[in-house]
Amino acid sequence: MNLFKTLASKHNASTKETKMNIDSPFEIKINSIHGEPINLLQFIGKHILIVNVASKCGFTSQYKELQKMYEMYKDTLQIIGVPCNQFGGQEPGTLEEINSFCQINYGVSFPLTEKIEVKGKNQHPLYTWLTNKTNNGVKSSEVKWNFQKYLIDPKGNLIDYFLTTTKPMSSKITKHLK
Repeated sequence: MNLFKTLASKHNASTKETKMNIDSPFEIKINSIHGEPINLLQFIGKHILIVNVASKCGFTSQYKELQKMYEMYKDTLQIIGVPCNQFGGQEPGTLEEINSFCQINYGVSFPLTEKIEVKGKNQHPLYTWLTNKTNNGVKSSEVKWNFQKYLIDPKGNLIDYFLTTTKPMSSKITKHLK
C-alpha cells in the first residue's frame, strides 16, 4: 500500500471540505519538535528514513552519521528523527532540551518530531503504519530499541526496516538511495 497515494487522495479530497476526517492509519499527522505539523506529502519524490532517537543511548553517536547522510543525500533523502523515551528512559528531556542537545552535539539539521511512543497501546499512527504489514503492505516488525530505522521509497512504499546495530551509512540502506 502506498502511503503517499493515500495521503494525497485524502488531502485532495479534504481541500473540498472544511474538515478532514481521519479514518485510516495512512493519514499520518505528526508535529515537529517545535510543535508545528509535519506534512509528509512534502516529501513525495524522496526516500524517507524514519529513526526513533534518544539522547542518552549507547547508539546516540549515530546522530553524527545520520547528519552526514542527510547532507550527502539531501536531494533524494529526507531523514526524520523521532524522539522516544520507551527504551530504558534514554530520552527523558523536554523537547527544547532534546533539540538543543542534537544541535549542539551533532549539528542536526534534519527534522525532529515531538516525542512519541513507537510501540504499545499508545503507539503513534506513524509507527502503526511502519510496523504493521496490514497497513504498509510489506512486513510487520517490532521496534526493539532506539535508533531502529525504517526506509520508505519516493512513492511512499515501505522498503524495509533496519535494527539499531545497522549504521545509517551501511550499504544495506544506501544501496536503496542510488
